[in-house]
Amino acid sequence: MIRPDPARAGLGDLLREWRKRRHQSQLALALEAGISQRHLSFVESGRAQPSREMVLRLAEQLEVPLRERNRMLVAAGFAPMFAERPLDHPALDAARRAIERVLQAHEPYPALAIDRTWSLVAANRAVAPLLAGASPSLLEPPINVLRLSLHPDGLAPRIANLAQWRTYLLQRLQRECELTGDAQLAALLDELRGYPVRQSRSGPRPSSIAHADERVFVPFELETDAGVLSFIGTTTVFGTPVDVTVSEIALECFFPADTMTAEYLTSLAGQAFR
Repeated sequence: MIRPDPARAGLGDLLREWRKRRHQSQLALALEAGISQRHLSFVESGRAQPSREMVLRLAEQLEVPLRERNRMLVAAGFAPMFAERPLDHPALDAARRAIERVLQAHEPYPALAIDRTWSLVAANRAVAPLLAGASPSLLEPPINVLRLSLHPDGLAPRIANLAQWRTYLLQRLQRECELTGDAQLAALLDELRGYPVRQSRSGPRPSSIAHADERVFVPFELETDAGVLSFIGTTTVFGTPVDVTVSEIALECFFPADTMTAEYLTSLAGQAFR
């Protein structure tokens, strides 16, 4: 889909783009928003000027990200509604402390926080030992978690189920591109797709987790000197955010998928976290 130039796109262009991105007809969106199809058509064509409340109602029905809701408001002649502050801003102190508590409480298992472009925001102490062997250039801030995972000089050579994990990550990123229309994510997806795919050190192998396949979940399996560590990942986001930065943060927490992994991480924590 060709996206309107953000610098010149009017509200009608943006609204039409998001409606088509969500595969909604004018009639369906009008019914959900409680307005007539004729009025919606006039808004999209620029023949009607909606109120601020109407812009926000349409954006809510289309599940437009907060960053893009601000753009729609500006295009309609209104001031942005949702603040975008750095995570170290005093107003975000509660959110920052919540992230820190979740990451710390998840130890001895690895957990990290990422922003909308998959750049690392924070990580607990269980993450660093798993990054052994990655090129120092990939560990220079800002660290992109997907680039670190799939780059031939990153974790890719140590991911035992690389083909499966790579497919999962690319499909997830593709879905995020479709949902958000984010140009940075689209560029990242193109970059990752261009990486050469190398086999893990031990060659291709089936998952070590009984019955683990795409019909249940995709495990993350990492080769280490102690053997293959197997993880199940979960993703957590903030509920009801009204700040752009907070709305774009996700917590990625990994749980051991077998007894060996759990015991190894517990032992590692006992040595390293003292």
